[in-house]
Amino acid sequence: MHQITVIKGDGVGPEICDAAMRVIEATGVKCQWDFALVGGQAEKEFGTPLPSETVAKIRQNKVALKGPVIIEAMGEKVLVSHTDHTQRVYSNVNTALRIELGAFVNVRPLRAFEGVSSHAPKLNVVVIREITEDLYSGYEHAIGTDAAEAIKITTRKASERAARFAFEYATQRWRRRLSVIHKANVLQLTDGLFLRTAREVAANYPKVKCDDAMIDACVYNLACNPEGWDVLLMPNQYGDIISDLCAGLVGSFGLAPGGSFGDDVAIFEAAHGAALDLAGQNKVNPAAMILCGAMLMEHLEEFEAAQRIRDAVKAVIKDGRAVTPDLGGNAKTTVMTNVIIDHL
Repeated sequence: MHQITVIKGDGVGPEICDAAMRVIEATGVKCQWDFALVGGQAEKEFGTPLPSETVAKIRQNKVALKGPVIIEAMGEKVLVSHTDHTQRVYSNVNTALRIELGAFVNVRPLRAFEGVSSHAPKLNVVVIREITEDLYSGYEHAIGTDAAEAIKITTRKASERAARFAFEYATQRWRRRLSVIHKANVLQLTDGLFLRTAREVAANYPKVKCDDAMIDACVYNLACNPEGWDVLLMPNQYGDIISDLCAGLVGSFGLAPGGSFGDDVAIFEAAHGAALDLAGQNKVNPAAMILCGAMLMEHLEEFEAAQRIRDAVKAVIKDGRAVTPDLGGNAKTTVMTNVIIDHL
């Protein structure tokens, strides 16, 4: 029996989390759902978007299935209090959750699906980004009223940890190429350190070809030759942007799952946001969250269930008769979920 923390989140979060849980249950894998709050609902009930109870639950269970939350509703900063009476301020609740739990990389596998109109019908990439540092660390300040400054942080420890994870990921999944994305020609100290560290780690993985590309060249080539990439490793901000670009290339944010990993924890969440305009209408595409469920099953070593979920999603999308409006159909969220379950 797997104990899994579930954070339904805001907006369409409850709908897509329910879909993912139903699909997982339909595989026959025994799971016990341990519900917790983050985001707007947590703010209403606990007075904070990230209650210590939620962090404790995820630490205990080691895995979580998380719906999107409304970052804009949180205010400018998120204050997290610890049991030792210390506090830390974060720029948003997603960053706070990941760092409080010790997650250090985010993984987004992005692939095109037959049956979906896309700019890159053969795209199959994995975007891996370091998530504890870079410009998203939240260290910024105003200089008077007419200027502001943000600090870009890069350390060897965090860069090496992310690079080692990425090469292990590539090796375990028979990926043969890993590209380090950077802007070291301009940011020679920060991106330069990230690139040098990744190259040092690469020496321990001779079966994975390691190359690198500057971020602007990567964007250009993803637009012109998207099928030419495999695993992409990059600092935090670049990874956030590139993974969204790849979601657009495959045709929908509703096809973009993701997971954040630490040494002892994994949090699985769709790449898209809370989509308040679709909330409660039974129209949102559940595929990304269901594919998060497949990632979760793989992480728990329920490999057969993971593959059955991926195959079922693939079959339903290819058939095209029970897909949501973003994929060119008119099916409801629940209908698409039901048909995916029928294909397991």
